[in-house]
Amino acid sequence: MRKSLIAALLALLASGCMVGPDYLRPQVETPPAWRLSDEAANDLANTAWWQQFDDPVLDDLVSTALRENHDLMIATARIEQFAGNYGFVRAGLFPQVDAGYEARRQRDISAVVIGAGNGITYNSYNAVLNASWEIDIWGRIRRQTEAARAQLLASEEGRRGVILSLVGSVAGAYINLRDLDRQLQIARATAKIRGESYDIFKDRYMGGVISMLELSQNKSQYDEALASIPPIEKAIAQQENGLSVLLGRNPGPIPRGKSIDQLRLPAIPAGLPS
Repeated sequence: MRKSLIAALLALLASGCMVGPDYLRPQVETPPAWRLSDEAANDLANTAWWQQFDDPVLDDLVSTALRENHDLMIATARIEQFAGNYGFVRAGLFPQVDAGYEARRQRDISAVVIGAGNGITYNSYNAVLNASWEIDIWGRIRRQTEAARAQLLASEEGRRGVILSLVGSVAGAYINLRDLDRQLQIARATAKIRGESYDIFKDRYMGGVISMLELSQNKSQYDEALASIPPIEKAIAQQENGLSVLLGRNPGPIPRGKSIDQLRLPAIPAGLPS
Protein backbone atom coordinates (compact mmCIF):
# COMPACT_ATOMS: atom_id res chain seq x y z
CA MET A 1 0.00 0.00 0.00
CA ARG A 2 2.78 2.37 0.94
CA LYS A 3 4.72 1.62 -2.26
CA SER A 4 1.62 2.24 -4.35
CA LEU A 5 1.06 5.58 -2.64
CA ILE A 6 4.68 6.64 -3.21
CA ALA A 7 4.47 5.65 -6.88
CA ALA A 8 1.27 7.64 -7.31
CA LEU A 9 2.83 10.70 -5.69
CA LEU A 10 5.91 10.44 -7.92
CA ALA A 11 3.73 10.18 -11.02
CA LEU A 12 1.74 13.21 -9.90
CA LEU A 13 4.89 15.24 -9.27
CA ALA A 14 6.34 14.21 -12.63
CA SER A 15 3.23 15.29 -14.48
CA GLY A 16 3.31 18.62 -12.68
CA CYS A 17 6.83 19.29 -13.97
CA MET A 18 5.78 19.03 -17.61
CA VAL A 19 6.12 22.35 -19.46
CA GLY A 20 2.88 22.85 -21.38
CA PRO A 21 0.86 20.43 -23.51
CA ASP A 22 1.52 19.67 -27.17
CA TYR A 23 -0.02 22.23 -29.48
CA LEU A 24 -3.01 21.00 -31.47
CA ARG A 25 -4.24 23.07 -34.37
CA PRO A 26 -7.95 23.87 -33.95
CA GLN A 27 -10.34 22.39 -36.45
CA VAL A 28 -11.68 24.97 -38.91
CA GLU A 29 -14.64 24.29 -41.12
CA THR A 30 -13.74 24.92 -44.76
CA PRO A 31 -15.79 24.47 -47.91
CA PRO A 32 -15.10 21.26 -49.83
CA ALA A 33 -14.10 23.18 -52.95
CA TRP A 34 -13.70 26.69 -54.30
CA ARG A 35 -15.27 27.92 -57.48
CA LEU A 36 -11.72 28.46 -58.72
CA SER A 37 -9.25 25.60 -58.83
CA ASP A 38 -6.29 25.68 -56.44
CA GLU A 39 -3.84 25.62 -59.37
CA ALA A 40 -5.29 28.78 -60.91
CA ALA A 41 -5.42 30.57 -57.57
CA ASN A 42 -1.81 29.66 -56.71
CA ASP A 43 -0.58 30.68 -60.15
CA LEU A 44 -2.23 34.08 -59.76
CA ALA A 45 -0.95 34.57 -56.19
CA ASN A 46 2.65 33.64 -57.05
CA THR A 47 2.81 35.85 -60.14
CA ALA A 48 4.54 39.23 -60.15
CA TRP A 49 1.12 40.68 -60.90
CA TRP A 50 2.29 44.26 -61.41
CA GLN A 51 4.22 43.10 -64.49
CA GLN A 52 0.90 42.35 -66.16
CA PHE A 53 0.45 46.12 -66.62
CA ASP A 54 3.35 45.84 -69.10
CA ASP A 55 4.98 49.09 -67.97
CA PRO A 56 8.80 48.91 -67.55
CA VAL A 57 8.80 52.07 -65.42
CA LEU A 58 6.37 50.51 -62.95
CA ASP A 59 8.55 47.38 -62.82
CA ASP A 60 11.60 49.53 -61.97
CA LEU A 61 9.70 51.41 -59.26
CA VAL A 62 8.58 48.17 -57.60
CA SER A 63 12.13 46.77 -57.75
CA THR A 64 13.49 49.96 -56.19
CA ALA A 65 10.90 49.87 -53.42
CA LEU A 66 11.70 46.24 -52.60
CA ARG A 67 15.40 47.08 -52.47
CA GLU A 68 15.32 50.40 -50.60
CA ASN A 69 12.22 50.39 -48.38
CA HIS A 70 13.16 50.67 -44.71
CA ASP A 71 10.17 48.73 -43.39
CA LEU A 72 11.13 45.77 -45.55
CA MET A 73 14.72 45.98 -44.34
CA ILE A 74 13.48 45.89 -40.75
CA ALA A 75 11.25 42.89 -41.49
CA THR A 76 14.15 41.06 -43.15
CA ALA A 77 16.46 41.78 -40.22
CA ARG A 78 13.79 40.51 -37.85
CA ILE A 79 13.63 37.22 -39.77
CA GLU A 80 17.39 36.81 -39.50
CA GLN A 81 17.19 37.51 -35.77
CA PHE A 82 14.46 34.94 -35.14
CA ALA A 83 16.17 32.40 -37.41
CA GLY A 84 19.33 32.68 -35.33
CA ASN A 85 17.34 32.40 -32.12
CA TYR A 86 15.51 29.32 -33.41
CA GLY A 87 18.78 27.61 -34.32
CA PHE A 88 20.29 28.48 -30.94
CA VAL A 89 17.33 27.16 -28.94
CA ARG A 90 16.96 24.04 -31.07
CA ALA A 91 20.64 23.20 -30.52
CA GLY A 92 19.78 22.47 -26.89
CA LEU A 93 18.05 19.26 -27.98
CA PHE A 94 21.36 17.76 -29.13
CA PRO A 95 24.57 16.81 -27.31
CA GLN A 96 27.03 19.64 -26.73
CA VAL A 97 30.75 19.04 -27.27
CA ASP A 98 33.49 21.48 -26.26
CA ALA A 99 37.14 20.95 -27.15
CA GLY A 100 40.25 22.86 -26.18
CA TYR A 101 43.99 22.64 -26.58
CA GLU A 102 46.76 24.42 -24.69
CA ALA A 103 50.54 24.41 -25.08
CA ARG A 104 53.01 25.89 -22.57
CA ARG A 105 56.77 26.29 -22.25
CA GLN A 106 57.96 26.60 -18.64
CA ARG A 107 61.16 26.78 -16.65
CA ASP A 108 61.50 25.19 -13.20
CA ILE A 109 63.93 27.22 -11.11
CA SER A 110 63.29 25.12 -8.01
CA ALA A 111 65.62 22.51 -9.45
CA VAL A 112 68.52 24.96 -9.86
CA VAL A 113 71.81 23.61 -8.56
CA ILE A 114 74.52 26.10 -7.72
CA GLY A 115 76.79 26.37 -10.69
CA ALA A 116 74.67 23.97 -12.72
CA GLY A 117 72.71 26.48 -14.83
CA ASN A 118 69.40 28.35 -14.76
CA GLY A 119 66.98 25.54 -14.11
CA ILE A 120 65.08 23.06 -16.21
CA THR A 121 63.02 24.19 -19.22
CA TYR A 122 60.26 21.92 -20.49
CA ASN A 123 57.13 21.95 -22.66
CA SER A 124 53.65 20.93 -21.51
CA TYR A 125 50.56 20.18 -23.61
CA ASN A 126 47.01 19.89 -22.42
CA ALA A 127 43.94 18.81 -24.41
CA VAL A 128 40.41 19.09 -23.01
CA LEU A 129 37.25 17.47 -24.36
CA ASN A 130 33.90 18.02 -22.63
CA ALA A 131 30.60 16.50 -23.69
CA SER A 132 27.20 17.25 -22.19
CA TRP A 133 23.61 16.50 -23.04
CA GLU A 134 20.56 17.82 -21.21
CA ILE A 135 17.82 15.21 -21.47
CA ASP A 136 14.62 17.15 -22.04
CA ILE A 137 12.42 15.08 -19.74
CA TRP A 138 9.95 17.84 -18.89
CA GLY A 139 9.74 19.34 -22.37
CA ARG A 140 11.27 22.72 -21.50
CA ILE A 141 13.60 22.84 -24.50
CA ARG A 142 10.95 21.49 -26.84
CA ARG A 143 8.52 24.21 -25.78
CA GLN A 144 11.19 26.89 -26.23
CA THR A 145 11.94 25.47 -29.68
CA GLU A 146 8.26 25.52 -30.62
CA ALA A 147 7.97 29.13 -29.46
CA ALA A 148 11.08 30.18 -31.40
CA ARG A 149 9.82 28.42 -34.52
CA ALA A 150 6.44 30.14 -34.18
CA GLN A 151 8.19 33.50 -33.89
CA LEU A 152 10.25 32.71 -37.00
CA LEU A 153 7.18 31.73 -39.02
CA ALA A 154 5.32 34.81 -37.79
CA SER A 155 8.21 37.05 -38.81
CA GLU A 156 8.33 35.42 -42.25
CA GLU A 157 4.60 35.96 -42.70
CA GLY A 158 5.07 39.52 -41.49
CA ARG A 159 7.71 40.08 -44.17
CA ARG A 160 5.39 38.67 -46.82
CA GLY A 161 2.71 41.02 -45.58
CA VAL A 162 5.10 43.97 -45.83
CA ILE A 163 6.03 42.98 -49.39
CA LEU A 164 2.39 42.58 -50.40
CA SER A 165 1.42 45.92 -48.87
CA LEU A 166 4.47 47.68 -50.31
CA VAL A 167 4.01 46.41 -53.87
CA GLY A 168 0.30 47.17 -53.78
CA SER A 169 0.94 50.68 -52.49
CA VAL A 170 3.60 51.41 -55.13
CA ALA A 171 1.47 50.09 -57.99
CA GLY A 172 -1.63 51.90 -56.74
CA ALA A 173 0.22 55.18 -56.24
CA TYR A 174 1.76 54.97 -59.71
CA ILE A 175 -1.57 54.26 -61.39
CA ASN A 176 -3.18 57.13 -59.48
CA LEU A 177 -0.31 59.35 -60.59
CA ARG A 178 -0.86 58.46 -64.24
CA ASP A 179 -4.57 59.10 -63.77
CA LEU A 180 -3.81 62.56 -62.38
CA ASP A 181 -1.50 63.18 -65.33
CA ARG A 182 -4.39 62.37 -67.62
CA GLN A 183 -6.69 64.72 -65.68
CA LEU A 184 -4.10 67.50 -65.96
CA GLN A 185 -3.79 66.90 -69.68
CA ILE A 186 -7.57 67.17 -70.10
CA ALA A 187 -7.75 70.28 -67.90
CA ARG A 188 -5.05 72.06 -69.89
CA ALA A 189 -6.65 71.09 -73.19
CA THR A 190 -10.00 72.36 -71.92
CA ALA A 191 -8.45 75.65 -70.79
CA LYS A 192 -6.81 76.06 -74.19
CA ILE A 193 -10.11 75.51 -76.01
CA ARG A 194 -11.92 77.88 -73.63
CA GLY A 195 -9.22 80.50 -74.21
CA GLU A 196 -9.56 80.26 -77.96
CA SER A 197 -13.33 80.51 -77.60
CA TYR A 198 -12.95 83.58 -75.38
CA ASP A 199 -10.78 85.27 -78.02
CA ILE A 200 -13.49 84.64 -80.61
CA PHE A 201 -16.17 86.00 -78.27
CA LYS A 202 -14.10 89.14 -77.69
CA ASP A 203 -13.87 89.75 -81.43
CA ARG A 204 -17.62 89.22 -81.78
CA TYR A 205 -18.27 91.59 -78.89
CA MET A 206 -16.04 94.24 -80.44
CA GLY A 207 -18.00 93.80 -83.67
CA GLY A 208 -21.28 94.28 -81.85
CA VAL A 209 -22.50 90.76 -82.55
CA ILE A 210 -22.90 89.66 -78.90
CA SER A 211 -23.67 91.43 -75.67
CA MET A 212 -21.44 92.04 -72.67
CA LEU A 213 -23.40 89.41 -70.74
CA GLU A 214 -22.50 86.68 -73.24
CA LEU A 215 -18.87 87.74 -73.18
CA SER A 216 -18.84 87.66 -69.37
CA GLN A 217 -20.35 84.17 -69.32
CA ASN A 218 -17.71 82.92 -71.73
CA LYS A 219 -14.98 84.59 -69.66
CA SER A 220 -16.28 82.82 -66.53
CA GLN A 221 -16.02 79.45 -68.29
CA TYR A 222 -12.45 80.25 -69.30
CA ASP A 223 -11.49 81.31 -65.76
CA GLU A 224 -13.10 78.17 -64.34
CA ALA A 225 -11.03 76.00 -66.70
CA LEU A 226 -7.83 77.81 -65.67
CA ALA A 227 -8.70 77.46 -61.96
CA SER A 228 -9.02 73.67 -62.25
CA ILE A 229 -5.34 73.24 -63.20
CA PRO A 230 -3.46 74.23 -59.96
CA PRO A 231 -5.31 71.73 -57.68
CA ILE A 232 -4.43 68.88 -60.05
CA GLU A 233 -0.79 70.00 -60.20
CA LYS A 234 -0.70 70.09 -56.40
CA ALA A 235 -2.23 66.60 -56.20
CA ILE A 236 0.41 65.32 -58.63
CA ALA A 237 3.22 66.76 -56.49
CA GLN A 238 1.74 65.18 -53.36
CA GLN A 239 1.37 61.85 -55.13
CA GLU A 240 5.00 61.99 -56.27
CA ASN A 241 6.15 62.79 -52.73
CA GLY A 242 4.19 59.86 -51.29
CA LEU A 243 5.55 57.50 -53.91
CA SER A 244 9.09 58.74 -53.20
CA VAL A 245 8.67 57.78 -49.54
CA LEU A 246 7.65 54.26 -50.58
CA LEU A 247 10.79 54.10 -52.71
CA GLY A 248 12.95 55.06 -49.73
CA ARG A 249 14.15 58.33 -51.26
CA ASN A 250 13.67 62.05 -50.73
CA PRO A 251 10.53 63.62 -52.24
CA GLY A 252 10.97 64.44 -55.89
CA PRO A 253 9.71 63.84 -59.43
CA ILE A 254 8.77 60.32 -60.49
CA PRO A 255 9.57 58.97 -63.98
CA ARG A 256 6.62 58.15 -66.21
CA GLY A 257 5.99 55.23 -68.49
CA LYS A 258 2.82 54.35 -70.30
CA SER A 259 -0.21 56.59 -70.02
CA ILE A 260 -3.28 55.48 -68.10
CA ASP A 261 -4.97 54.66 -71.40
CA GLN A 262 -2.07 52.47 -72.52
CA LEU A 263 -1.77 50.41 -69.33
CA ARG A 264 -2.92 46.87 -69.87
CA LEU A 265 -5.18 45.71 -67.06
CA PRO A 266 -4.24 42.31 -65.59
CA ALA A 267 -6.61 39.46 -66.35
CA ILE A 268 -8.41 38.15 -63.25
CA PRO A 269 -9.91 34.65 -63.47
CA ALA A 270 -13.66 34.49 -63.06
CA GLY A 271 -14.80 33.19 -59.69
CA LEU A 272 -11.60 34.06 -57.81
CA PRO A 273 -12.41 33.89 -54.06
CA SER A 274 -11.82 37.07 -52.11
